[in-house]
Amino acid sequence: MSKSIEKLIKASIRGNTNAQLQLYDNYCNAMFNIACNYLKNTEDAKDAMQEGFIKAYAKLDAYNAQGSFGAWLKRIIINQCIDTLKKKQLEYSEKNIDDLHVIDDDDWHFESGISKQQIIDAIEQLRDNYKLVVKLYLLEGYDHTEISEILDIPVKTSRTHLRRGRLKLKELLKSSYNEARY
Repeated sequence: MSKSIEKLIKASIRGNTNAQLQLYDNYCNAMFNIACNYLKNTEDAKDAMQEGFIKAYAKLDAYNAQGSFGAWLKRIIINQCIDTLKKKQLEYSEKNIDDLHVIDDDDWHFESGISKQQIIDAIEQLRDNYKLVVKLYLLEGYDHTEISEILDIPVKTSRTHLRRGRLKLKELLKSSYNEARY
């Protein structure tokens, strides 16, 4: 961690509002982009980002410098976005999960002509519960145990949502790839 960020954190812990504003200025754009990945409405994303910063300021003394400050803050912002989604009555379907087998989570092969932006756009078309798990897994790199803890769902449900989201994503991308070829 850079010395300037470390100084800002220490000053923020002591209640220095200028230091808190500087931390905010350093990280707000990146954290807003992360919030926008989870919340469609920009106002909701702004609110979640600001609530996340407030929570981060309150917990600054719990931050340990072993990981980067940005990664620590990112996790708080993602959790705040998830809380926002939960407040909007996002429901997780657990039916039929007992019939499923563990799948190879690394099988994310798409046609080579499909761009990253097309994949991200297709993810946005998924049902909310699938979209959230796919984003946490594919974009943020969380494993099923972490997703289970973050979303407060069973690991098996995380696997199921990822599997179903991946299948739907491939279906969406296959049709858009075929349309682009004609």
